[in-house]
Amino acid sequence: MMASAYARMGFSGYTSPSMACVIKEGPIIESSTPATAELISTERFNEFINYLYDAASRPEAWTTCLEVIRKQLGCNFASLVIRDTKGENEGLIVTAAGGRKDLLTHDVYAELSPFRDIPMERFMTITDLMSEAEWRECFYYKSWCRLHSVYHVMAAKIVTDDGSVYGLNLTRPESEPAFSKRDLDLGHLLMPHIRRALNMHLSLHRDRQVISLYSRATAQLMVGVVILDQNGKLLESNPAASGILDMQDGLKVSGDRLETSYANDNRKLQRLIKDALLHSLTSSSRMIEGMSVCRPSGQLNWGVVVQSISPDEWTEGKQRPSVAVFVRDTDGKADPSIRLAQQLFQLTPAETLLAIQLANGLSLEEAAEALNIRRNTARAHLRSIFSKTGVRRQTELVRIFLNSVAWLGDK
Repeated sequence: MMASAYARMGFSGYTSPSMACVIKEGPIIESSTPATAELISTERFNEFINYLYDAASRPEAWTTCLEVIRKQLGCNFASLVIRDTKGENEGLIVTAAGGRKDLLTHDVYAELSPFRDIPMERFMTITDLMSEAEWRECFYYKSWCRLHSVYHVMAAKIVTDDGSVYGLNLTRPESEPAFSKRDLDLGHLLMPHIRRALNMHLSLHRDRQVISLYSRATAQLMVGVVILDQNGKLLESNPAASGILDMQDGLKVSGDRLETSYANDNRKLQRLIKDALLHSLTSSSRMIEGMSVCRPSGQLNWGVVVQSISPDEWTEGKQRPSVAVFVRDTDGKADPSIRLAQQLFQLTPAETLLAIQLANGLSLEEAAEALNIRRNTARAHLRSIFSKTGVRRQTELVRIFLNSVAWLGDK
């Protein structure tokens, strides 16, 4: 479960927790804090906010952000701890320690921490939970904290929109003064900004995962996608499109612009792109036009669709996506997941391999030769495939196989 929690944040390669917290239901407390200028200088506060925005988009920037908090509050450690939404596991995501050695990779005594059950959205210190004598005799302190020069602790649990709970833990050695009310007030001032940054980070990471999934799906379906900006220049392309462009067999990129090998095709393509760019500026509807692009290799033409992308109020800047160009390799050889094809159609491995060869356009005799099996064996496999899939003709088999989701699985 912890691995999935790490994946939500996009972190990797960090250490595990100290002062981990258990999720408990409770009200979110919005504390009223003094003015920023009374707790932290405007310059320092702006610096912290800038680091937070950076951390929202880049997981590795959280360490730097925590380092700013650690220095501002005079701590030896500042840690951001994540728990899964059921509160069953904990793991230290980021630790800022001023260049000193990080904490233990796993705090075996975390379940005994007195900070397990603190209220949500509220900073608390050791003195809020127990007396100094009780803390010194506490098994958690003696077995873990004392070994790492942790005596004064100020901790809070921050809840994000998806129900995740993060522990923000700040510590000082015994030689330093205890956390004051001013320190607590500063923590409460920063808390909502940290929560917003965590929410932004989770949202951005989720969006990137979805976009990546779409990109992989279109690539596996052999659909190339090229995105052009408002000047008709290449912004990005998915793996399938990059492979097609690298071939330079009818389609290529020249000076950041998409072009064809032949002049007649290029004039038509540039006209479609120009029309799509104009349409994206004048209409909220989509313009969708298609064309066929000849290939010098003599293989079947590329099928190309040009589509306008309507802007919104947030995309009026440089290099905004304005045109999408879709390319389909109608003669390409597909490579679906054999395992998924077997599961979807209840075929044997041998039958699946034959079906894939047929889906790629080979005749039964050609498929038998490619698989190094006898023609009679291939015919027996085909009869079994017909029986299991409920089809009666080879062309119908190819159609249902090509339209299946087997092509979307891992190879």
